[in-house]
Amino acid sequence: MIRRQGNRHEHVASGTIRLKEDAPLPERLLALDRALDALLTEHAADAAALEQIFSAKNARSALVLGHARGVIIAAIARRGLPLFEYTPAQVKQAVAGTGRADKQQIARMVAVLLNHRTALQEDQADALAVAITHAAFVGIPEAARGR
Repeated sequence: MIRRQGNRHEHVASGTIRLKEDAPLPERLLALDRALDALLTEHAADAAALEQIFSAKNARSALVLGHARGVIIAAIARRGLPLFEYTPAQVKQAVAGTGRADKQQIARMVAVLLNHRTALQEDQADALAVAITHAAFVGIPEAARGR
């Protein structure tokens, strides 16, 4: 989560929601829902942004990712928050200035843009990059967003 202050972005919170890998899928999805709801409550989010779905390495991974994504979207919708989605290329362009930036470039730029002094985990940097992308797109008409 970030907060936009004019042209600057401030890091509010980030991390990884850890689920019990050995728990049945319904229990993990419920835990994800509860954890996300708690974060949205704690930080009083006013919007949410996700990276558009990408291809998974195998069918099982894609199915589990789809279930988790559905839980995330439902948690956001339950709160009445607007949801925005951005392609990986839009995220790379907004954060690094090029749609072909690699993960390390994105992580470095996220740290610079948020004045974050400690190393970011890959998932953490990815999520913050999507938040920065949304903050960059706020106020730009949808037709001009490259959709």
